[in-house]
Amino acid sequence: MAASSVQDPLLGEITCGSLLKKLQEIWDEVGESDEERDKMLLQIEQECLDVYKRKVELAVKSRAQLLQTLSDAKIELANLMSALGEKSFIGMPDTTSGTIKEQLESIAPALEQLWKQKEERVKQFSDVQSQIQKICGEIAGNLSMGEQAPAVDESDLSLKKLDEYQAQLQELQKEKSERLHKVLEFVSSVHDLCAVLGMDFFSTVTEVHPSLNDSTSVQSKSISNDTLSRLAKTVLALKEDKKQRLQKLQELATQLVDLWNLMDTSEEERQLFGHVTGNMSASVEEVTVPGALAMDLIEQAEVEVERLDQLKASRMKEIAFKKQAELEEIFAHAHIEIDPEAARGKILELIEFGNVEPAELLADMDNQIAKAKEEALSRKEILDKVEKWMSACEEESWLEDYNRDDNRYNASRGAHLNLKRAEKARILVNKIPALVDTLVAKTRAWEEERGISFTYDGVPLLAMLDEYAMLRQEREEEKRRMRDQKKFHEQQNSEQEAIFGSRPSPARPASTKKVVGPRANGGTNGTPSRRLSMNSHQNGSRSINKDRRDSRLSAPANYVAVSKDDAVSHGSGAEPVPSSP
Repeated sequence: MAASSVQDPLLGEITCGSLLKKLQEIWDEVGESDEERDKMLLQIEQECLDVYKRKVELAVKSRAQLLQTLSDAKIELANLMSALGEKSFIGMPDTTSGTIKEQLESIAPALEQLWKQKEERVKQFSDVQSQIQKICGEIAGNLSMGEQAPAVDESDLSLKKLDEYQAQLQELQKEKSERLHKVLEFVSSVHDLCAVLGMDFFSTVTEVHPSLNDSTSVQSKSISNDTLSRLAKTVLALKEDKKQRLQKLQELATQLVDLWNLMDTSEEERQLFGHVTGNMSASVEEVTVPGALAMDLIEQAEVEVERLDQLKASRMKEIAFKKQAELEEIFAHAHIEIDPEAARGKILELIEFGNVEPAELLADMDNQIAKAKEEALSRKEILDKVEKWMSACEEESWLEDYNRDDNRYNASRGAHLNLKRAEKARILVNKIPALVDTLVAKTRAWEEERGISFTYDGVPLLAMLDEYAMLRQEREEEKRRMRDQKKFHEQQNSEQEAIFGSRPSPARPASTKKVVGPRANGGTNGTPSRRLSMNSHQNGSRSINKDRRDSRLSAPANYVAVSKDDAVSHGSGAEPVPSSP
C-alpha cells in the first residue's frame, strides 16, 4: 500500500513497507488466518487515518492562530498609527498578498518600529505632563502634585496633542516666571522696608513661607496664590507701619525742634538727633536709609522729648518770659500798646502758685502770639501808610526849615543835593492830603469791621489824623497872616523911602511860630528823628511818653504842605534887601 513510497529494505531503513513485510512474515510463521490479517490491516489503516485527522486538525488550528495573530497585528498596527496620529509612514507593509507567515513577517518590523515610537512619545507626554503637573502644584501650593506620576492617555499620542501640552506648559512657565518676578519684587520690598524699620528680614519672610528665606537649603521659592497674597499683605502692613512710624517720628522731631528753640539748645546737642529731625519734611517714599525708622531710634527720641519736657518744666519761667518777649515784640512792631509789667507779673504768679499746668500756660501764650500775629497782619496795610505819612511829614518839616534858610541858594558844599531833595520833598508833600484821606477811610473801615478803635501806640489814629488836619488848617492861616504882614512892611518901607529919600535896612519878619516837634533837624545829617508829639499845648491834647516817642507818630503844627510857589515866595521874603547907597 505504501511499499512503492518506501526505500529498498537493503538500505536498512525502517519504513512502512518494511514493517508491513516484516509483519506478513511473522503472520506466515504464525499461521494467522486471512480474516485476522484483514482485521489487523483494517485496524492499522484506521489508526493511520486517525493520525492524519489529528494532524489536519492541528494544521487548521495552527492556521487559525496565525490568522488571529495576523488580525491582531493588523489591529495593533492600526491602533498604533491612530494613537500616534500617523496615517502612513515609510516601510508601511503590504498586508493583502503573500502567505500568512509572509504577511506576519512583513508586519512585525512595522509593529516594532511603531512600538518604539510609541514608547518615545509616551515618555515625551509624561515629561511634559509632569512639568505641567509640577507647575500647577506650585501655583496651587500643593507640592505633592508634582511627586505623582502623570496618567498618560495612550489613546491619543499625536503630535498635535503633544503640541497642545507643550503650549500649555509654555503658558504655565510664563505664568510661573511672572509669579516668581512678583515674589522677588515683594521680597525685595519686604527687605527694603525691614531695613528701614530695623526689623529682621529673614524671620519676616519665613513667616510668609520658608522657601523665601535664602539662608535655607530650599532651591525653589513658593509662587502659590497664598504666598503672593500673604506677601502682598505683609508689604501693605510694613508700609502702613512705616507710615505710622514716620508720622510718629516727625511729631517727635517737631516737638524736639520746638523744645530746642524754646530752651536755646546748642547746635552740638541738636546734631545728636539730626537723624530724627532730618526726616521732618520727608515723604514716606523718600525715607530709605536703613534703620531710619527703627523702634529703638523712636524710643530714644521719645526719651529725649520726655527729658526736655521735664527740663522745660524747670525752666518754665525763662521760657514763659521769652514767649512774653516775643508777644511784646509783635505788639511793638504793630504799634499796639500793652502793659508788659502787668503781664509778666501775672505769668510769674501763675508759675509760682501752680494755678496752671506749664503746658497749658505755654499753649495759651502760643495762642496769644498767633492772635497777635493775626491782628498785626490786619493792621499792616494801615501801618504801612502811616509810615509813608510819617516820612512825608518829615520831608515837609525839612522843607520848611530849608525854605527859612537864607543861605540855601549859596554855592556851598552840598547845596545842589539839598535843592534836589527840596524838589522831591515838594512833590511828596503835595501828596499828603490824599494820603491822609486814604488813611482815614481805611482806618474807619477797619474800625467798623472789628468794632474797636484803631490805636497807634495807645493813641487813636483818627484823633491823630483829625488833629493833624486842624493844625494844617491853622498853619495855612498863619502863612496867610505872614504874607499880609510882609506886604504891610513892604508898604511902610516904600512910604518911608518916599519921605526920607533912602531905604532903611529891612527888618527881618517876625519869626514864624513853630511848634516844637520831633521832626525838626533831628540829626547832624539833616535826617529828622522819627518822634511824635500830640502837641500838648494846643486844645489840651495829650502827649505820648518820651521814652517811647521815637516809635510814635507826630502831627506837629508845622506839618503843612507847601506848594512850590508859596515856598519860593516864603523864601524870598526871608532874604535881606540891600540898602540904598
